[in-house]
Amino acid sequence: MSYKVIVDSCGELTEEMKKSGCFETASLKIEVAGQQIVDDETFDQGEFLKLVAASPECPKSSCPSPERYMEGFHCDADHVYAVTLSSELSGSYNSALLGKNLYCEEYGEKDIYVFNSRSASVGETLIALKIAECEEKGMSFQDVIDTVEEYIAEQDTYFVLETLETLRKNGRLTGLKAIVATALNIKPVMGATAEGTICQLGQARGIKKALVKMVDEIARRLKEPGRKILAISHCNCPERARQVKEMILEKADFRDVIIVDTAGISSMYASDGGVIVVV
Repeated sequence: MSYKVIVDSCGELTEEMKKSGCFETASLKIEVAGQQIVDDETFDQGEFLKLVAASPECPKSSCPSPERYMEGFHCDADHVYAVTLSSELSGSYNSALLGKNLYCEEYGEKDIYVFNSRSASVGETLIALKIAECEEKGMSFQDVIDTVEEYIAEQDTYFVLETLETLRKNGRLTGLKAIVATALNIKPVMGATAEGTICQLGQARGIKKALVKMVDEIARRLKEPGRKILAISHCNCPERARQVKEMILEKADFRDVIIVDTAGISSMYASDGGVIVVV
């Protein structure tokens, strides 16, 4: 059976995924300094970060339309999946569900399923790869859904950012007590709850100590790393991402390791220097 995986653009596709022909990106849009930027292959991270740094206003994002998802579902593949940002952080999931309904009303029933990643960035990447792995094994459509939903439930997301201002100003830290202590250079270690909201796991003074604390937290929670892929995304800091990888690999061995640079939406929220880890 043929398959297709649509990933909203908060999830980064590796070069191998782009070449496979099985993955497609549904682009979100970013508005900053009076400009609208489409988060697709034309996104220029360097220019974007300069715009953000120069703008007094916080960048904002908008999710793909239901019609965009409907268009993606309209294809020759027998099984079609969508992977979206956590529904607690974006309207992308609900937009994809509506796109599925619109498709079925227009063209009839088809095997389409929308996964709420309960994560973001490279977490979505891992979910898309898991779908492909299950499909390549010849699993039935329902077995793929069940296996991947179980995988999502076991997945853990961690991140350390230079600043949480974009997340805060866009209302993505709702429910968290005040954690900003810029004068003391306090950097929170953040994660995702089982529901896909953002939570604080700890904090440290300075980015280096915060990254060490994040790695310790990953090691403490890690189960069966040998069957997992370690995935790291970074916003314009490849050396920092490499150091995090080495620190984690000193504590555990993984089936594989992926490092990607953040695309548009992840760059917007991670900000310059942010690191995201998903296992």
